[in-house]
This record gives sequence, structure tokens and C-alpha cells, in this order.
Amino acid sequence: MSAGPIDPATKPGLVFFHSSLSGHCRRVEGFLAQVLQRRRNHVTFQVYRVDEEKRPDLVERFQVDAVPTLVVVEGKKVRGRLERPKGCRDIERFLAPWLQ
Repeated sequence: MSAGPIDPATKPGLVFFHSSLSGHCRRVEGFLAQVLQRRRNHVTFQVYRVDEEKRPDLVERFQVDAVPTLVVVEGKKVRGRLERPKGCRDIERFLAPWLQ
């Protein structure tokens, strides 16, 4: 049984706070892409990439202390936060409540 199309207005947001200067952030971006591509999870979230150097206002607003950080937002509320994930398993565990 498959779910119907996901309405972008009701999709949870996945905010990826990163630094373009960080090798660890680039690796985590690759891990995140792998996790979202598995089992067609790429349609689960509206993904936003926030470079800490370009958007310090958002870093402050979301109280991000370290990059990379993943934040899940639903209904304008933060529902989850993962700082400095080490790999795909960390990300999968964190996103498990939302993944299909």
C-alpha cells in the first residue's frame, strides 16, 4: 500500500546547517543524500541548506552551536535536532520517525 503524494505545504522541513569551509559538513551532506535516496525518502522532507557564513541570522534563530546540524521543523516548531552526525546510521536513527 503506497501513500498518496506529499503536499509540500505539510511536509516537514529538514534544515541542514553547514559551513562551506568544513570537510566534515561536506561528508555529512553526502550521508544525508544517501539516507534520503534510500526507499524513496527524498520526497519526505522539504530540504533547506543553510550556510552558517551566509545566514548567521538563521544560525542564531535556531540556536545552532555547531555545524553540521540537522533540524526537523513541523508546523513552525522544531521537532528534532542532531548536531555533528557521524554517518548514515546517526542520520537514519534521527530521521526514523519521519522516514517511510
